[in-house]
Amino acid sequence: MDPSGGEIAVEILPFIRTYKDGRVERLLPTDFVPPSLDPTSGLTSKDVMIDRETNVSARLYLPDLASLHPSQKLPILVYFHGGGFCIGSPFWTQYHNHLNSLVTRANVVAVSVDYRLAPENPIPAAYEDSWRALQWVVSHSEGAGPEPWLAEHGDFSRVFLAGDSAGANIVHNIVMGAKARIEGVVLLHPFFWGSERMGCEKNRDDKPLLDPVTTDLMWSLVCPGAAGSDDPRLNPMAKGAPSLAGLGCGRVLVVVAERDLLRDRGRAYYEALKGSGWGGMVELFETKGEDHVFHLFEPACEKALELFQRLAGFIRGE
Repeated sequence: MDPSGGEIAVEILPFIRTYKDGRVERLLPTDFVPPSLDPTSGLTSKDVMIDRETNVSARLYLPDLASLHPSQKLPILVYFHGGGFCIGSPFWTQYHNHLNSLVTRANVVAVSVDYRLAPENPIPAAYEDSWRALQWVVSHSEGAGPEPWLAEHGDFSRVFLAGDSAGANIVHNIVMGAKARIEGVVLLHPFFWGSERMGCEKNRDDKPLLDPVTTDLMWSLVCPGAAGSDDPRLNPMAKGAPSLAGLGCGRVLVVVAERDLLRDRGRAYYEALKGSGWGGMVELFETKGEDHVFHLFEPACEKALELFQRLAGFIRGE
């Protein structure tokens, strides 16, 4: 029982607590870092509203244009943050710094999407908001639209989607239904799950960031009424799930971390995609000795820098 008298409905430590009176308490420390000019790289960021009705917004990033030819167009990266669909924001320091690093290394125009969070806005709200954000980006493809950074500097023949954890799950579900031209996607430590335990999900004697009980509970919180952990949106390899051969992009980079509870789901997705008959190119990149989304917590460590370089290389086609 909470000291204030509210009865707890669901508690997922250390992430979120909900009460039977409808209140939601997010437990991790949060902050808001404003958009800015990075004096070291010359990168600029700003915030834009995408849909006032749903309050979906985004933070845009533009690299230093001084070193580019005036007519040069840049690849477009649309990014979706993680947080189990119930926490997280593009405006947190971790994500702002993460996008700064990616944009500087890959030389892209980036759109980091702020979708609505569950449980106040349960799934499919996150998918719908993210799809709406992608449509907003693509609406600039004829050189017009409300955002000049996209209209004037974006190369719409080179659109990439990326996300970490729940954001990677969003990317997969968007691309399964995408009709727009998507050159490539990056799935960073993707939040895929299922009812049957596999590999490193069994008998863990260490203490990873995520555990099976937390992961099961998280999905039931953000997607009430779903058909359990084998919902095809959460388990793309489930029996009856749409074939991965229908993935609407040309290239995929699946990124996993050795100590991550979700590691073997990412590996299984990579293998399933390779064997699905899909006509694109898929690559697996694994970081040894690290846990789930370690690069957000230690962005300056050697392995995070290696990861950033690999992501930038993927976007550059290397």
